[in-house]
Amino acid sequence: MNKPNINISEFNYFLPEEKIAKYPLSNRHDSKLLIYKNSISEDHFHNIANYLPQNSLVVFNNTKVIQARMQFQKETGAKVEIFCLEPHEPSDINLSFQSTETCIWKCIVGNSKKWKNGELSKQVTIGKKSTNISIDRMSIHEDAQIIKFEWDNKQITFSEILEETGKIPIPPYLNRSTEEIDLTRYQTVYSNHKGSVAAPTAGLHFTNDIIDTIRKKSIETTNVTLHVGAGTFKPVKSEKVAEHEMHIEHFFVEEKTIDLLIKHHNNITSTGTTTVRTLESLYWLGVKQLSGIDEFYVNQWDAYNLPSHYTTEQALLKLKDYLKQNKTNILESHTGIMIAPGYIFKVVNRLITNFHQPNSTLLLLIAAFTGSNKWKDIYDYALKHKFRFLSYGDSSLLFNNQLSETI
Repeated sequence: MNKPNINISEFNYFLPEEKIAKYPLSNRHDSKLLIYKNSISEDHFHNIANYLPQNSLVVFNNTKVIQARMQFQKETGAKVEIFCLEPHEPSDINLSFQSTETCIWKCIVGNSKKWKNGELSKQVTIGKKSTNISIDRMSIHEDAQIIKFEWDNKQITFSEILEETGKIPIPPYLNRSTEEIDLTRYQTVYSNHKGSVAAPTAGLHFTNDIIDTIRKKSIETTNVTLHVGAGTFKPVKSEKVAEHEMHIEHFFVEEKTIDLLIKHHNNITSTGTTTVRTLESLYWLGVKQLSGIDEFYVNQWDAYNLPSHYTTEQALLKLKDYLKQNKTNILESHTGIMIAPGYIFKVVNRLITNFHQPNSTLLLLIAAFTGSNKWKDIYDYALKHKFRFLSYGDSSLLFNNQLSETI
């Protein structure tokens, strides 16, 4: 199996603590904007429409961050935090949110050593309804635990329980507790489908006015939905990138979005790395269908081993055939795609993104997109010119000149 032969040490840089934005700016659109198109320049995000070509397409990830952190307390006073990662039973996220009385989730348990056995419970009031919610550990699953939730009021859904008792799971590198401002500012203005445990942060800079300005410039917009998992913060700990196990994320794409991707192929702007992962995964899903491979998901190394001579249009048209055959207008799948230097982009021409952590898979994606170690020049510039880094930091617009219809 072909895998990129890359040392993660090549993608390290020194990020001073003071460069990490601990809080969002007062106004979303006031962020700085670095523009990379052969050379580097800068502006402010509210002017981003000036750098996007007319008659192009901008794609957003409209996932919504759930209030996934819940706290329970033992009789001894010890606090145990439950961080809900993804539904286990039912595995469909919407069905899990609609569950009454019981559901099971894959979770990270904070202070787990203090919770040796037995149930933990607490009384909660939601509106005028009250219930006792209890949790029980069912099993250990890889680096997480399978937790069963039960509550004694069938008029209350699990979604309501999270909204009332949970907290927004801001990134660990902010080194602070969730505050009131995070309830709104750790969501994009277009967030719509609940399911993420981390924000698609490239979109945090957008306001409705900026989106209107983009549309007035004869630029179309559309959405995909990829629910961002906690794995997005997982550092690459192995020396070789090929030894890193990529996280799996679920996504949904409407047929009308696929139509727009076909219409605008070779002229597409992705808002965020999560959107890139979705759009590029669509190509490889189409390739699998064209190649007669009976799998409708994207594995970590598929892009380095599948046939790559098909055009983007061929792959996307094949996905339309798949939807027609299955009598649905929403494509649902999951992806573990690894995008690292050497990857040839098939769908995305421009990328709006924040500045990412050293030794991360997100930085590998940026390096692949900009090519020839240009990421170092971009990040050196940002560090020297007072750009703010990570989730609440500033933005960049990166142009990709290597996209072609075939490898």
